[in-house]
This record gives sequence, structure tokens and C-alpha cells, in this order.
Amino acid sequence: MAFPFPLHADVPLYLAPMAGVSESPFRRLCRQHGADVVVTEFLSAEGIRRENEATLHKLAFGPDERPIGVQIFGADPVAMGEAARFVSDVFQPEFIDINFGCPVKKVVRRNGGSGCLRDLDLVQQVIRAVVAATHLPVTCKIRSGWNEEMRDPVQIALRCQDAGVKVLTLHPRTRTQMYSGHARWEEIAAVAEALDIPVLGNGDIKTAEDAIRMLEQTRCEGIMIARGSYGQPWIFDQVKDLLAGRPKRPAPTIGDRFAVALAHARMVMEYETDPRGAAIEFRKHLGWYAKGLHGGAELRRRLYAVTSFGEIEGIFSDYLATHDRFARPGEAEGGEDDDRSVEATAA
Repeated sequence: MAFPFPLHADVPLYLAPMAGVSESPFRRLCRQHGADVVVTEFLSAEGIRRENEATLHKLAFGPDERPIGVQIFGADPVAMGEAARFVSDVFQPEFIDINFGCPVKKVVRRNGGSGCLRDLDLVQQVIRAVVAATHLPVTCKIRSGWNEEMRDPVQIALRCQDAGVKVLTLHPRTRTQMYSGHARWEEIAAVAEALDIPVLGNGDIKTAEDAIRMLEQTRCEGIMIARGSYGQPWIFDQVKDLLAGRPKRPAPTIGDRFAVALAHARMVMEYETDPRGAAIEFRKHLGWYAKGLHGGAELRRRLYAVTSFGEIEGIFSDYLATHDRFARPGEAEGGEDDDRSVEATAA
């Protein structure tokens, strides 16, 4: 099935929209490591239409991030249409994505995100308002339903397609599940079979092999990777290796992993306007990069205390000086921080 914007991959790999994670520096990093398409973190339609300064900052992207989609959320069709028009005219991404999947309480209580799934008529009204307001393709991300009683991903997906969506992503959990249990990949297969538009599979991709298994089991047209990219943006290149029939490239050595983390940190330094706040916010990424390393608990303790980006390189240097025999993931001693667990840390 044809995607509504130019792509150079038969099976496109998307970086998922994730609040506080898929900001411009991480999107750029993942593009460098093989992601074909990136999507902004989800942004409030109200914040966009009011031209909130923080929201506009999160809307900004560079040419090296294309193709890119801007994801918006809200339950007011008028506001959603106005936000889509503003984004299309001012920022001109490749597509507008609508969030019907976020399970977070502060979003849902305003009927946004997966809260909309309680009212499929509202879902269609929102989609049609956005479609009418933009010349860009409109896509959406959904869950399988609000709860088990309302779980019907095929019906939800068909309603979205009927309203004008051109690509649909399914995370096959309900809102009430949050991130617990297992994603039901068979529901992705059912939706891909039922729809006439491309379907992206999302959920429980922790390794490159998981992405291939999802593709084989569901016959979806593309893969969206979310938490599986935490601390391992190279997962996209690894998936590409397997898609091309090549041996999967190994995870980077510890030194190379730290080099990726430092490159990421430098991009954040250039992007953010509050260096101290940005360094504190970056701690979560540092924890993910350090996950699974020998002696990782102590390393993470130090990294979680940084208040400036200048501290990070010294901490990494100290670690390499004392753990030089653990040159590559998989060579650590057993235990909680064994490197062999690295690829299984993200959900």
C-alpha cells in the first residue's frame, strides 16, 4: 500500500511520538541511526492555537528530521482543525498525526488521547475537522479501545479510515491496560487485513528481532518503535540489517555507546535554552544508556546527580578507566546489571 508522502524504504521504521523523549535532538539522533520517519511528541491543540511559547518550541524541527509528522491531541474538533491549519501553514511537516492513544490521566481527563475512544462519533468528528483544515495527509495512532468491554480495534480503525485517515498506527492495548500485560499483535494483523490504508504496528518491540517477528506475524506495512529506542537508537539500523537479510550489527562497544550518548547530549545543549534544566531532564536518557552495564547501578547513581552537561564526559571517562575489560555488551559479569540484559530493558 502506498504511503501518502515520499519514502525510501519498503518497510518504513518510525520513531514513535513520546512526551519528553521524542524531542528534536532524539529525533535527529534516531534518523542518523536508521529511522525512516519521526514524529514529534504529542502537542496540545489548545497550546498550538494560542501560540504558547513552549509548544511552539517543541514544534520546531530541522531539515535533517524529514520526513516528519506533527502529532496533536484534543477533543474539540474546532480547536483541532485550527491547530492543524496553523501547523500546516507555519511548520509544513510531511503529515499531521492525531493522538487517540495516549493513556496518561492528565490527557484523558480532558477527553484527549485514548479518552476519545469512548466516543467513536467524536473520533470521526475530530478527524474530519483536521482533514478539512489541512492540505497535508492526516494519520492517527490508536489503542485497541478504552477498556476490555469496549475493545474493538478493527471497528475503531475502520471508523478512522472512513473519516479520512491515510495511515493508522495501532498499539494493541486498551487505555486501562496502560503498559501492562502484552500487546496483542494479532489485533494488528486483523486491522491490517481490514483496512485499505497502510497500518503501522507498535508495542512490545524491545529488540530488532521483535520488529521482524511483528512484521511476519501481522503483515503490517511499517513498524513504529517507542520505548525500544530508549538508550539504543541503533535499534533502527539493526532492524534494517535484518530486513535486508544481513547479519544484525552488534550493539556498540561501551565506549561507542558513551560516544552516542555524548553526541546526543551535545545536540540537546544546542537545542535547549536552559542548560541546567536540560541537563537534569537529560538524566533519564543517561540512565537508559547506562542500563545493563557492569557496575551500572553506581554509574547511574552518578549520572542521575548531574546538573551540567560538562559532568557527563568525566563520569564516562572514570567508568571506562575502571571497567576497561568490559569492552563490549555481553562481556560483563552476571547479575542485575549484566550487559546481556541491555536489549530487553525497553518495553
